[in-house]
Amino acid sequence: MISSIASYSSIYVLINLAVALAIGVFMYRQQYIEATFTVRVLTGLGLGVGLGAAMHLLYGGDVATVAVITTTNAYLDIVGSGYVKLLQMIVMPLIMVSIVGAILKLKGASSVGKISALTIGTLLATTMVAAGIGILMAKLFGLTAIGLSSTAAEVARGEYLQGTLASAKAVTLPSLLLSFIPTNPFLDLTGARKTSTIAVVIFSIFIGLSATGIAGAKPLLFASFTQFVSVAQAIIMRMVTLVLRLTPYGVFALMTMVVAESSYADILKLINFVVASYSALLLMFAVHLCLIAGAGLNPVRFAKKIFPVLAFAFTSRTSMGAIPMNVQTQTQRLGTPEGIANFAASFGATIGQNGCAGIYPAMLAIMIAPTVGIDPFTFNFIAQLIAIVTVGSIGVAGVGGGATFAALIVLSTMNLPVALAGLLISVEPLIDMGRTALNVSGAITAGTITSRVLGETNMDVFNSEAELNLDGAEKPV
Repeated sequence: MISSIASYSSIYVLINLAVALAIGVFMYRQQYIEATFTVRVLTGLGLGVGLGAAMHLLYGGDVATVAVITTTNAYLDIVGSGYVKLLQMIVMPLIMVSIVGAILKLKGASSVGKISALTIGTLLATTMVAAGIGILMAKLFGLTAIGLSSTAAEVARGEYLQGTLASAKAVTLPSLLLSFIPTNPFLDLTGARKTSTIAVVIFSIFIGLSATGIAGAKPLLFASFTQFVSVAQAIIMRMVTLVLRLTPYGVFALMTMVVAESSYADILKLINFVVASYSALLLMFAVHLCLIAGAGLNPVRFAKKIFPVLAFAFTSRTSMGAIPMNVQTQTQRLGTPEGIANFAASFGATIGQNGCAGIYPAMLAIMIAPTVGIDPFTFNFIAQLIAIVTVGSIGVAGVGGGATFAALIVLSTMNLPVALAGLLISVEPLIDMGRTALNVSGAITAGTITSRVLGETNMDVFNSEAELNLDGAEKPV
């Protein structure tokens, strides 16, 4: 009996993989005929949803058929997670050479200070707005944790969050800022610490400033180092290009896995929270577009050009992995200089994430407060909540746990029960997809506004109606 079930599963797994392979061949054919990058990503997204839904419909029944989904996804994960790992592989080298190269061109610390201040200021300001939007949506949709039922998985999740509370309380703003300083930069280049990204940024700034400091006294050495950085930057960017060519396939695999494994019953049970969350995310994205319009740029063109990186962030649920694609989108599609683009992408992955550190913890606090007899819609509570969310967003993603850690910091600081956050575990992946896309949109918005304010934006690139494909060919959008 067991062998017959295994044989049954193997046959259908092979059929699923054959269908996935056929879709991969079709997408490769799109690349061969030079379809635009946006079209290829959108195709991967749509076909991933279609195949995932079909698998869920056909195999989402008993234990034997669910095993087909699990096994199929294990093979698809080679493509999906493999693509994400390749992006993560080039994150640190890209940040380092790009920031060093940018400072060599800037030749001064004042410009670095302006870029950092504008970028971080925009990220924190938008996080403050995001928290306000989260509060507003929680009010409009009447969200509350009172009456929510708990399954065994949700109880276990709540107990886990309670167990990690001590580590969240141990994080203070001074200790967090201190952790940004790279005591061992070579360790940080491996991404070993939670704050490695910002530490690499700081180390790269020191290298760039030190190099510019010897430009006058030792011009030949400075010229040699500049040449070395230029060569390294060219090689790293070529690596980025090679990896990003795999984006449609990675998006397809990741989307198929998410849709196939989703529990539609759990989503329907918490549909009010799901709709409220995505309403908040879309409203905050509209705020980003308003900021772009306020900076004198076309918001429709901006949205169209950043779609591929948002699609990747949506399916992969990793802001850090999106950094290479984020940087290339800003430089090649939006006309933002490499230095500003790298600062925005790097800081945006660890500071002021609008979705994970802004909307989500604010909504949770509003939902949980009534369970302990607190009215969450008083001025004092809301003002305190927005302030805590904004300050707590500094380094949240880098410290670990992303949105979960942000929620722990906010709830514990406001003396609210953290275990109740576990009630939402069943829809966490679905919500996290939208949050990650908004995080990346916020980082790109910060870079674009900073570039525009400093007068560095290449308007010819931004206004171009042609899309620069990863192979360098230009096709109409």
